[in-house]
Amino acid sequence: MKLADFTAVMNRLAPPETALGFDNCGLLIGAEKSEVRRVLVALDCTCAVADEAAELECDLVLTHHPLIFNALKRILPNDPASAAVYKLIRSGIALFAAHTNLDAAEGGVNTELCRLLGIENAYAVPPENIMRVGELAEPVELDDFARLVEKKLGAVAHISGENRLVRRVAVMGGSGGGDCALAKAYGADCYVTGECKHSQAIEAGVMGLAVITAGHYETENPVLRPLAEYLKANTEGVEIIISSRNTPVFRTAKSDNIQ
Repeated sequence: MKLADFTAVMNRLAPPETALGFDNCGLLIGAEKSEVRRVLVALDCTCAVADEAAELECDLVLTHHPLIFNALKRILPNDPASAAVYKLIRSGIALFAAHTNLDAAEGGVNTELCRLLGIENAYAVPPENIMRVGELAEPVELDDFARLVEKKLGAVAHISGENRLVRRVAVMGGSGGGDCALAKAYGADCYVTGECKHSQAIEAGVMGLAVITAGHYETENPVLRPLAEYLKANTEGVEIIISSRNTPVFRTAKSDNIQ
């Protein structure tokens, strides 16, 4: 399959015109005329993921977060900003990113969060159409809902707000702390996101909005499996592999190391 045809499949799922203006989505490394036979899917293209792609003889790495976001002044193997780029180019591996357009997509990051957390009748919130707001089948206590978030996402959930019944829930995977007011404006009792600053959580409390943070990686990583399934169904002759080295940036300490 030509790389151009593969990117067309991705663009049907996550149209590039739905990406936010600051973003850098699409084909970042590679030639559209090249052939694609094996694709590695990951949240981030770290050096470890780039090495994995080379070892597996992949033709393309598909990520959620763009590896190239700000302008690169140099591409060097020992430069933290360009080391993974260097590895990909040296191995002849293309790179494609679907970021805020995948956040906004039906079947993308936030619709998958809604599915996992049992949020029904969810709809996209304008103007960016990334946040989703919907309702739980029955009201539940905030602490119980946070435990469900932990179970479904394999995460550690942090709660801002007193324990009370919640039913209407807003979600935004990744760094959504800046949109607490938007969640409240659309009637949410609780807002689930990956990251929220201390000051933003305080402001949310003044608004009467509970916030559950469950990690940037943990709230976005669930999209990889349905994304891989979509690609398998729509790219004949292309092997789709979810990276085994696609791991959280942060981890919790092992208890047996604590003295």
